[in-house]
Amino acid sequence: MVSRMLLSTVHCPPNTSKKISGILVRPGPDGALTHVVQTRKPVHVPDLRESRAYLDRDTLPVAAVEVAGVRTIVCVPMFKADEVIGAITIYRKEIRPFTDKQIELLTNFASQAVIAIENTRLLNELRESLQQQTATADVLKVISRSAFDLSTVLRALAESAARLCEAQQAIVTQRGSDGLYRLAASFGYPEEFDVYMRQNPLAPGRETTTGRVALEGKMVHIPDVLADPEYAFPKGQHLGGYRSNLGVPLLRDGVLIGAFVLTRPVVKPFSDKQIELVETFADQAVIAIENARLLNELRESLQQQTATADVLKVISGSTTDLQPIFEAIASRSVTLCGAAYGVVYRYDGEFISVVAHHNLEQSALDALNKIWPMRPDPERTLMGQVILERSILHIPDVAAEVRYTFAAAHQEALGIRSFLGVPMLRDGKPIGAIALYRHEAGLFSDRQIELVKAFADQAVIAIENTRLLSELRESLQQQTATADVLKVISRSTFDLQAVLHTLVESAARLCDADNAVITREKSGSFYRTEAYGYSREFMEYLKDIPIEIDRGSASGRALLEGRAVHIPDVTADAEYTMLEAQKLGNFRTILSVPMLRESVPIGVLNLTRSEVRPFTNKQIELVTTFADQAAIAIENVRLFESVEARTRELAASLENLRTTQDRLVQTQKLASLGQLTAGIAHEIKNPLNFVNNFSGVSSELIDELKDTLKGGPLDDKARVDMIELTDTLRSNLDKIVQHGKRADAIVKNMLLHSREGSGEHRVVDINALVEESLNLAYHGARAEKQGFNITMEQSLDPATGQADVFPQDLTRVLLNLISNGFYAATKRSAEADGDGYEPTLSASTRSLGDRVEIRVRDNGTGIPPEVKEKMFNPFFTTKPAGEGTGLGLSICHDIVVKQHGGSIDVDTKPGEFTEIRVILPRVAALLPERS
Repeated sequence: MVSRMLLSTVHCPPNTSKKISGILVRPGPDGALTHVVQTRKPVHVPDLRESRAYLDRDTLPVAAVEVAGVRTIVCVPMFKADEVIGAITIYRKEIRPFTDKQIELLTNFASQAVIAIENTRLLNELRESLQQQTATADVLKVISRSAFDLSTVLRALAESAARLCEAQQAIVTQRGSDGLYRLAASFGYPEEFDVYMRQNPLAPGRETTTGRVALEGKMVHIPDVLADPEYAFPKGQHLGGYRSNLGVPLLRDGVLIGAFVLTRPVVKPFSDKQIELVETFADQAVIAIENARLLNELRESLQQQTATADVLKVISGSTTDLQPIFEAIASRSVTLCGAAYGVVYRYDGEFISVVAHHNLEQSALDALNKIWPMRPDPERTLMGQVILERSILHIPDVAAEVRYTFAAAHQEALGIRSFLGVPMLRDGKPIGAIALYRHEAGLFSDRQIELVKAFADQAVIAIENTRLLSELRESLQQQTATADVLKVISRSTFDLQAVLHTLVESAARLCDADNAVITREKSGSFYRTEAYGYSREFMEYLKDIPIEIDRGSASGRALLEGRAVHIPDVTADAEYTMLEAQKLGNFRTILSVPMLRESVPIGVLNLTRSEVRPFTNKQIELVTTFADQAAIAIENVRLFESVEARTRELAASLENLRTTQDRLVQTQKLASLGQLTAGIAHEIKNPLNFVNNFSGVSSELIDELKDTLKGGPLDDKARVDMIELTDTLRSNLDKIVQHGKRADAIVKNMLLHSREGSGEHRVVDINALVEESLNLAYHGARAEKQGFNITMEQSLDPATGQADVFPQDLTRVLLNLISNGFYAATKRSAEADGDGYEPTLSASTRSLGDRVEIRVRDNGTGIPPEVKEKMFNPFFTTKPAGEGTGLGLSICHDIVVKQHGGSIDVDTKPGEFTEIRVILPRVAALLPERS
């Protein structure tokens, strides 16, 4: 039985047409439409008023007779694939049956109507598909142009999905680390709704469309949210003004990362096709989110590597000054971790103090200076806990940490909420910390914490390097001073006064003493002889006063005890009795070291300071050394030579250390760049292969299309248009193939540019290498291009001999330079068109002592000045598309300069010649073996 039919097209009087056009009718069991569907044949009713359907008062025939005055009707079915999809009915207002020919004609009209309906359906589907493809292309274009701007991409997706699915609004949410779904992009909603959504992230649950998607992990369709008893988001629904909702999950590897929701302000459910389309847009949104995540991670990684390299560069350039290093670490930490402030603290084992900061205003710095330095206290300060517990302290909200006395002071002075503290540990012991602060509450990411840990490790390395270098410099100074003393001893063996004067002066200078004096034995008593820094009056007063061997003076105690005597403040020493001498000499701290020969005192070396400032153990040890030198001067002559040799070794070690640091920094930077280039090239390679392969396949399909349409029933205009379109399509594909091959060549050269070489360097005959490269390049050019010919000249100096190089890489350089020469000479030959020009290329070698020289010269087109400046830049080329990648000379430059430590220069004159000069060291000093 026929359930109902739609009256789509009516031709009858206007007043009748308005009443019945576009309505759904339910034919009765004995109606003409019912019989047409059941019998699948035309139905002819000579008098509708006498039909059973009319007599049974069926609605449709009664309306036809009584409203439209219908009497005679004929109804013909419309078939599509043996299925009745409609009918055509005509009628007369008088009783006049239709003839068989008229019924047959009406049957033909029904067939044509089916064709028209099918064509309309196909055209509508084609138009809808074209709209979807256009929208997809627009979205992909936005994705390609806004790779780092995820919000722009997601809004474009939301707008396209809403427009194609006849929705007025769309929203995209992303799942946060806390499991809540936050607004990422929206379209069509008022600003108040967007603000409300940003302030109120959605949780999984059945109260909202997004919540249900999050809860079930699948598509959710709500025809009317107001009629749904579980929907409970009144404020959002009121601000958004929507009724019908459709939610689709955003899934990455089966994990829910967000939701894509479309809404309509009226109750109008979404169709299956629209739901399928929204799922496609959801997949595109997932791709965009993933791309943005990967690009952000790549950019963040590159920024971190750059920052690390910058810090290492500062470390290598500031071997003695830690301040630039601490400031660089504070600056990079704040920038890369999104912090408001950064502070670097040092801990000397007793006090914590601020040594560097970034972004601190003067008022905040003044507040910090009132707090620090202070002893670490884990119960009162955040930094105290970091230092004493030797662990990372990460607080998302400082205001909630009531147990820290100074947390409130920090919050008030700096306006901080979140805190991250990372200790600097040397052999497990704290020597400082890095602290980052933010104005808003929240957590630092794991990647940011790892970055700050890396900076802390670098700071420890810098501190340790500086300490070692300081000790090395101090040791060097001490050894230099010792050497100077020994030099005086060796030159003034019989001039003891000169030796002692040098000793006393050196001891005072190296130990930062204001005054120094030597006391030695004369006729059984001890008198002061050589002095440094004291006034003439003081020495006149003391020179004839013998030293009493008792505890009344520092010298007397040293002679009495046979060991060093250190008095931090003579005015506070109850046993010290030489108060008159103390006033004349104006000293407070004194150090007295006995000069011993076979454990017997033969004199004393005294150092004094005018303020209370005790000498360090290292300084006491140094003065003891000077005292020993005075006692055994002759023995120190032999030691001097050893010290001098050791001094040279230490200086060389220091220079090697600096050189190694610089090379390590450069190697890390080049390795990072090579890995990045290789990664990008590999990622481009696969889609590029697809472009090239499918371009070739598409070209073959065009040929098959043209062959198929040759015998088709096309008029001349359509055939001309078809041929023009296919030719244009073929031309476009040829261009795609051409540029695809160029891109493929660029990718291959990028991979060559990023690889680390053969891994082997050895001694080779340079002349043999040049001659072999000439032969390879010449025969390769002959095989590649028919009719290629060029005059080859060689001038190989026998004295050139051998050099330690990477043979494979150097051969690549020579082949590239020779091939470029062939290209320039051939190009000039073509331009000359046989006007007496003979293309020539020459190669020569020459010995430069500890270096070798290789020249490659051609009489080609030459190089303009503006091109010469850029010719070694990556991707720069002047060759036509498809003939050059712009990486050949860049690779040559890296191999010659960076790998071999040589040089490459260009001499050229446009229109006449180009000569490239390569100079290589004969011995590969410090060339590393590479895997």
